[in-house]
Parts: sequence; C-alpha cells; structure tokens
Amino acid sequence: MDPSTIEIRPLATHAERQACFDLQRATWGESFSDVVPVSILKVCQRIGGVAAGAFSPDGELLGFVFGLTGVERGRVVHWSDMLAVRPEARNIGLGRRLKEYQRHAVRELGASVIYWTFDPLVARNAHLNFNRLGVRLAEYVEDMYGLTDSVLHGGVATDRLVVAWPTRDDEIDAGIAEAERTLDSADCRQSPIATPEWIAGAAGAAILPHCIRVEIPSNAEALFFDAPHEAVSWRQSVRFGMQWGLNADYTISAFFIDDQVERGYYLMTRQTRPPMANGRP
Repeated sequence: MDPSTIEIRPLATHAERQACFDLQRATWGESFSDVVPVSILKVCQRIGGVAAGAFSPDGELLGFVFGLTGVERGRVVHWSDMLAVRPEARNIGLGRRLKEYQRHAVRELGASVIYWTFDPLVARNAHLNFNRLGVRLAEYVEDMYGLTDSVLHGGVATDRLVVAWPTRDDEIDAGIAEAERTLDSADCRQSPIATPEWIAGAAGAAILPHCIRVEIPSNAEALFFDAPHEAVSWRQSVRFGMQWGLNADYTISAFFIDDQVERGYYLMTRQTRPPMANGRP
C-alpha cells in the first residue's frame, strides 16, 4: 500500500460517517457500546470538533480520528477521543498522519493543546506518544472508563495515562529532544525499576535517583486476550510504580523497549520544570 496515495480529510458524507461507525465496531468489537454515533460525527464538525478519515484512492476508509474542542480555564483545548486504523493499513504512518491533521486543524481554531488517553500497558502507543510525538504526561487515572464491553480491554480495569500534546511546533520539538536525550542516557536506561521492594528501600533515602523505570510487558494486548489474570497483575504493578513516581515528583520523559528481555520501560525523571499541562484536564 502506497502511503502517498492516501488522502486525509474530513468525513464528508453520511456513507463516510457510517463507515467510521462500522470501523469503530470492527476495532473495539461488535458488542462495544461506547461507539460514537453517526449523528455526533456530523454535529461535532459544526462546532470545532474533528471527524476525519484516511481514504484510499478508491474511497475506502482506512482509518479515522475523532475529537472534541472545548474550553479549559479560559483557553481553547481539544480532546482526541478515538483513533483507529484498519489492520491492513497499519505500520505505514497513518496514525501519526491522522494526529498531525488533527493538530493543524485545531491549531487554526486557536487550541493550544490536545489531550488524549492511552493504556500505559501498551508499549507501541507509549513509544509513539513520548518518543515520536513529544507528548507530556498530564495525569494518571485509575479505571478511567470502568470495565468496558470491548474485546480489546479484556475485562481489566481501564487505567489510563492522560497526555498533553502542544499544537506549537517548537514545544513538540522540545519534547522529542528531551525524549532523545533521556534515551541516550545509559544511566536512565539502567536506572532502578520502581518495584514495591525498591520503593520500600528508597522510602528513607536522603536523595532519590534522577531517573527510575516503570516496567511493562512488551505485548500486553495478547495478555488481555490470553492471560487476563496476568494482565491484572501488570496493571496493579504499573499503577503502583507510576503513582509512586508521580508523587515523588517524577514525570515520564521517554519510553524504552528492551527486546532482549521483551519488556518496555517508562523512563521517569525528576522534574526540573513544571509540566506543560497543570491540573486535571
């Protein structure tokens, strides 16, 4: 599939919005009840929302992005609620292109930041968000959406990271540069893993390390399907380590995948500047 032939543009017809509805069901499961209806896909476009698709030359919808624009403490912001790409069109950069289209669209409206959530257990999304897009961590939320009926969630609590993506290029460049510096640091890549045992030992330490790691499996999506009890254990472990790190003034600077041990690691560094998004988004 030639990516240069794929067009990113707003959903323009009822048939295209219906195709988006169908793609949601194909992605999250036929029983998934939290789909965005066709009517909302249409109405959101009239008030600054984004409902855009990636279309093949013959008009097939290969992926979409959906989000809502609003006001947070007097400033225009955007919440990116859904993004999906068909399996046959993945790994050619469509997800990133859809995000970039969304960013430029809401920047024209005056939005300064885009928020979204992702599952902290999913390594590929962590890599894309922190290392490639240059997002900043805004918040860790326990069981944000409750237990859902999506086959993708495996009946596991839906803990989520809320991330903030600036619409200005220079702020994104700064985030990506920070991720690259952190990944280049051997000290960060080999820093302590925030396990309950290590945290108990660090509780009385006078000085905490500059960097810590929070470990996740390399393929959590398979665990949701095949080993939900193991996924629950990982959920609890990551929640504990991440929340401790945030309470100790660490934030996520990058994400590192170690293929040799089939693990991913959030590289969390002590904050030397305030995060881009303050407070609850």
